[in-house]
Amino acid sequence: MPVLVMKFGGTSVADLARIENAAKKVQAEVERGYDVIVIVSAMSGKTNELVGWVEGTSKLYDAREYDAVVASGENVTAGLMALRLQEMGVPARSWQGWQVPINTTSAHGSARFVSIPRENIDAKFAEGFKVAVVAGFQGVSAEGRITTLGRGGSDTTAVAFAAAFAAERCDIYTDVDGIYTTDPRICGKARKLEKIAFEEMLELASLGAKVLQTRSVELAMRYKVRLRVLSSFEDTDETSGTLVCDEDEIMESKVVSGVAHSRDEAKMTLVKVEDRPGIAGAIFGPLAEAGVNVDMIVQNISELDEPGDKRAFTDMTFSCPTNQVARAQKAIEEAQAAGKFTYKELVVDTDVAKVSVVGIGMRSHAGVAAKMFNALAAENVNIKVIATSEIKISVLIDRKYMELAVQALHDVFALDKV
Repeated sequence: MPVLVMKFGGTSVADLARIENAAKKVQAEVERGYDVIVIVSAMSGKTNELVGWVEGTSKLYDAREYDAVVASGENVTAGLMALRLQEMGVPARSWQGWQVPINTTSAHGSARFVSIPRENIDAKFAEGFKVAVVAGFQGVSAEGRITTLGRGGSDTTAVAFAAAFAAERCDIYTDVDGIYTTDPRICGKARKLEKIAFEEMLELASLGAKVLQTRSVELAMRYKVRLRVLSSFEDTDETSGTLVCDEDEIMESKVVSGVAHSRDEAKMTLVKVEDRPGIAGAIFGPLAEAGVNVDMIVQNISELDEPGDKRAFTDMTFSCPTNQVARAQKAIEEAQAAGKFTYKELVVDTDVAKVSVVGIGMRSHAGVAAKMFNALAAENVNIKVIATSEIKISVLIDRKYMELAVQALHDVFALDKV
């Protein structure tokens, strides 16, 4: 039988009624002739509750025990889903990560996949079971300890199973009915996309779109897993939702496919850094070691401190999430104290937002940047930092203008039109 992977997020399995609703969608796919692997998240709010219990018990907790506790949320959902399917007459059983087994690294709290052997689940399919309900977000280390995969781990689990079992498709059921040209809460003209390329979705996910987790899109692109994002709360068919697929499946791409935004950004500038070979590594090495996710980087033109001075200086600006500013400041101060580099001043602006336009059509069309910048200028929005890639242009702007900028860019690129 062909294999289909179906993933249900926390809001889709938030209570027994929603689990039953999800089970009916699984039953419908079984009746269409699929063997189904269902990946489930913990019921909505349960993971946060479990994390709170761990932190309330031990501030300096053992990460191995943290994983043992937090992974239990998905185990409960998997068991309840299997029971509901059995009550509906669908042969199903639940699987915890160690039973498959989902082999991972030993990085507790942020483990990565090593392998997913097919033998155990394939054997159950051969016995007549039609559904394997797998607890997402978890695996087992080489030491035999339960591991968890970090934020969005169930999405990544679903894609990994689709790759391992050569599934026809991986359906991600969530509380939205697809992927939109931008956030519908900000722009009422946002349009649901029928298809979007892996590269575009990866950029949108990394730039702030919350529909799919970045690691899951990376994995899907690597293994050519066709992803479909659709709603748990609506009647669906083969044409529902948005298909995330290879660029070759999209007949003609628009120049820009979507506008993404990230509200919680900070701009940090090192003023008057000595301009010499290796200075960028000296600055960003300690930031990387401190776990700071640096995004946009701009280095100003080098200038001499005084006429005739042999030393030149520059300013170095970068962006990072606002919740990592303190960590970044500490890393920079410690690096200066260790003599790795010197600077005159560190200027921090935590009142900025990042707005980006994304589209594979940019590869073959000129003038996208000019069009974007002119649209922002027409709304009197000042650009602080610019970063580009082959299919993306991002800008940092004052946070108060973020929604205005998103709406203006959505309009100027006519994203409300097919």
